[in-house]
Amino acid sequence: MAEGALELKSNQRPWWLVLINGVLALIVGSLLLWGQTTTQLQTYIFLVYFLGFWWLIEGIFDIVYMFIDHRAWGWKLFIGIVSIIAGLTIIQYPLAAAFALPKIFVLVLGIWGLMQGIILLIMAFQGGGWGAGILGVLAIIFGIALTVNYSAPGMGLAFLWVAAVGAVIGGIAMIVQAFRQRKA
Repeated sequence: MAEGALELKSNQRPWWLVLINGVLALIVGSLLLWGQTTTQLQTYIFLVYFLGFWWLIEGIFDIVYMFIDHRAWGWKLFIGIVSIIAGLTIIQYPLAAAFALPKIFVLVLGIWGLMQGIILLIMAFQGGGWGAGILGVLAIIFGIALTVNYSAPGMGLAFLWVAAVGAVIGGIAMIVQAFRQRKA
């Protein structure tokens, strides 16, 4: 039992890395929420480019990793190729990507809500209780609302605003967690 606790503690990220992540999230969220309009646009375009390069590099790493670990090599190859294509497309067409990405993320979030709701309902019927059932129904309603309205005017902008608020709150939480982790 004591070994398990030690293993868990050693698998934590270093406190300073959590602190850096928190500060960066707080800065990006603050710039998107309270920056001047040009600063908000520049920050968002930077994030779009960052996502493009991230997916490109991640796709290359997935393909390289396929040669190291041969399990599920077909999925690794597929994900690597899709990531490389997505990354290159975003880098090549950053303005089109900047316009399309928020709506795509809303659609993906809606599909995720539907899947999560179905899983929670199945759990509720298999003895998970009323709580899982209620959360499942709410997640399905949430998922349907997002998937049906993902292209509605303002949905992408609303997603960006919610993501910025989430970055500010998450950044503050990560900073607090980093100092708690350092203290312990």
